Amino acid sequence: MAAELTVPQLSAKHRPTLDQALSAIRSRAYWSPHPEHPKAYGETAPADGLAAFEAVRGTRLDLGQPGTDGWAGGEVSPYGPELGVEYPHVDPDVLLPAMKAGMAAWRDAGPEARALVCIEVLARIGARTHEFAHAVMHTSGQAFMMAFQAGGPHAQDRGLEAVAYAYEEQTRVPGQADWSKPQGKRDPLDLGKTFTPVPRGISLMIGCNTFPTWNGYPGLFASLATGNAVLVKPHPRAVLPLALTVQVAREVLAEAGFDPNLVALAVERPGEGIAKTLALRPEIKLIDYTGSTEFGDWLEANARQAQVYTEKAGVNTVVVDSTDDYKGMLANLAFSLSLYSGQMCTTPQNLLIPRDGIATDAGHKTYDEVVADLAASVGGLLGDDARANALLGALVNPDVKARLEAAAALGEVALASREVANPEFPDAVIRTPVMVKLDASKPDPEAAYLSECFGPVSFAVAVDSTADALELLRRTVRDKGAMTVGAYTTSADTERAIEEVCLEESAQLSLNLTGGVYVNQTAAFSDFHGSGGNPAANAALCDGAFVSNRFRVVEVRRQA
Repeated sequence: MAAELTVPQLSAKHRPTLDQALSAIRSRAYWSPHPEHPKAYGETAPADGLAAFEAVRGTRLDLGQPGTDGWAGGEVSPYGPELGVEYPHVDPDVLLPAMKAGMAAWRDAGPEARALVCIEVLARIGARTHEFAHAVMHTSGQAFMMAFQAGGPHAQDRGLEAVAYAYEEQTRVPGQADWSKPQGKRDPLDLGKTFTPVPRGISLMIGCNTFPTWNGYPGLFASLATGNAVLVKPHPRAVLPLALTVQVAREVLAEAGFDPNLVALAVERPGEGIAKTLALRPEIKLIDYTGSTEFGDWLEANARQAQVYTEKAGVNTVVVDSTDDYKGMLANLAFSLSLYSGQMCTTPQNLLIPRDGIATDAGHKTYDEVVADLAASVGGLLGDDARANALLGALVNPDVKARLEAAAALGEVALASREVANPEFPDAVIRTPVMVKLDASKPDPEAAYLSECFGPVSFAVAVDSTADALELLRRTVRDKGAMTVGAYTTSADTERAIEEVCLEESAQLSLNLTGGVYVNQTAAFSDFHGSGGNPAANAALCDGAFVSNRFRVVEVRRQA
């Protein structure tokens, strides 16, 4: 097919971005090509983005995919409105062979061309960030500003980071080499060798409800940039952001002269459960999944024909030993507990506090005082409904609400949850966090704090000492996993002990955060999201290991 976008054109436009991304993953310094502020996108961008989102509501999003045998949809915004969008339902027996048909040309294009095409996809998504923000907001329940940033530029950063790692890993080996082995007085042995990165096959990306683009883009772009076709299977409550992504990718691929079926969408009818069916197809060689431990474990155990990358549940913990900025610690933790109603895989859940209290710059604080002061800090942060709405967003589904309501019966409530009204969206379910006091003095394998309670629920766990806190931390990470660990201490020895636990158990650690960086936030190109070394996730976003097994290098030797 004729290409409207040529590699030289794409190189002139995007090679500098690729080079900067490569530099950033090596230096780990701050860098982002995607603006975080809504005003950076132009004066009319907010209105244009909202209009584009409203225009797609109530429509049928026809992607022109082979094998479309019907239509499915039914998304309802956590804020109340029905989206009313219908998406193509596919017959995999027709779609999967069509996806595979375009892979040879995509493979032969080489790592650079693939990277540049992927960056063009991201650039076009970036130009529509306001539209995507509304799509993320009304499928995930994130407040608009968070949906704009996390669902837009931060997700795009993660996608670009994956492209950079994919390019880096594929170009470690030269494309060709002349090989000559001396044979003394005889003629040397001469061979010409070529080395080609070849894709594994079709990649299945199983999307999540809470962060459809942020969690979805790393796997999508890592697989696409390494030559694989990608079948995107969104969460049934969060289809629109990924459907729009597939639409953009198909347009760019076609314009660049490649088969648009290299990226396709698979949605499910109610109760259909197509993720299991697709995951076991022999054509599926890669799977990216974010969600429950139960299904993640099933994928790892049963999708034996595929390389499976999972991010599952974990129990994130903060050890509170001491601080020289008590007010800053409380404010930082309060924000971390409140952001997006705790519906982040990185939100802290367990706060381990010595029952005898902690040393602070404001004097000694007992366990009860620390808990009460933190509860007051959360209450003050969310006391104004307008600010609460901007921080909390809406509860993403009824299961989160049920866990929140059940948590109050688990122990003494230090901070009760309250309803928050949203004048713009009166049907939204918005709740402030609940904090429950628990005691670790009596070991209980069924203790609430030993399992993830996803949502706006935290446990202030009294421990006998910081040493006991570290032992509980170690056991929790080892048995249940953790995406994040936080700690506060003024002791160099304690800091080193906490660090040692996290190094041994492969958990990402944040120490003494008291300013505008929070334990539940990670920055692309610098921070690793997860480690791949504990039960919460078997891969990190993003590193070389996340991309290097998505392709293999095939060598051809020729007699010189």
